[in-house]
Amino acid sequence: MKLRRREFLQQTVMGVGGALVGAPRLAGAASPPARFDPYALVPLGKTGLRVSRFCLGTGMRGGMRASNQTRLGKARFEALIRESFDRGTRLFDLADLYGTHPYVFPALKGIARHRYSLVTKIWFREGGIPEAERPGADVCVARFLRELRSEYIDLVLLHCVTSPRWPTELRRQMDLLSALKDKGRVRAVGVSCHSLGALEAAASEPWVDSVHARINPYGMSMDAAPEKVVPLLQRIHAAGKGVVGMKIMGEGRLRHDEQRRDASVGYVLTLGCVDVLNVGCENLAEVDDLAARVRRVMRPTV
Repeated sequence: MKLRRREFLQQTVMGVGGALVGAPRLAGAASPPARFDPYALVPLGKTGLRVSRFCLGTGMRGGMRASNQTRLGKARFEALIRESFDRGTRLFDLADLYGTHPYVFPALKGIARHRYSLVTKIWFREGGIPEAERPGADVCVARFLRELRSEYIDLVLLHCVTSPRWPTELRRQMDLLSALKDKGRVRAVGVSCHSLGALEAAASEPWVDSVHARINPYGMSMDAAPEKVVPLLQRIHAAGKGVVGMKIMGEGRLRHDEQRRDASVGYVLTLGCVDVLNVGCENLAEVDDLAARVRRVMRPTV
């Protein structure tokens, strides 16, 4: 039975409040946890990657290799990364556009590389970064690896894809990334989508391992209304591709709206087609707040 979005939002708000006073699950019960765990390791589609359900985003107001996270300064941003890891975060979302690569290794120094996963993105569009040149993905990834001080990158995306013809227009970059994947420098590839047409193309493109897509119940900073986006995310997920949700908090618009923040987190988690929530927290209090909201969401009963 399909649940209308308005009905879902009403039930989510009631359910989240009720979860705070509900009876605890019986100890030793064999059933899976009744509520979502923000730090549980989940499969990212069929990529072979197991990542935390919560991903620390680093690109709030990002551009020209800066973001709100880098503007925190080196010490505060690196502390945010490390303390987020200490709480259980195992996926970190980066991009050349944000300038966040150099902060990761110092922040996570001493931690074995296999214990966390990194996503980054290649900026191929005009503007956005200081240089006018747009070299091939092989050149970009070689630099990224040096900046990250890593032998591999878990997931590399083509950043901010908008054209519905991107599989044709970006084929050279796709082929270069496939070659890097064959060599083990990159473990999975995909796109971050910023139009409905681009998302539709991603759903049917065999090259794509994982998709970053904008999703919340209010259509804030999204490619289209949720009623149009969700069926595509379901297709992408059913095809075995990873789905990472962006703009869960409406690009910060829900920051001061308690009820709608809860409703948005609950809505996305219970869609059943979004593997990961990527949220650009700017301090540890926001990380803890998001984690608490995730923990209050009841898992759907089958």
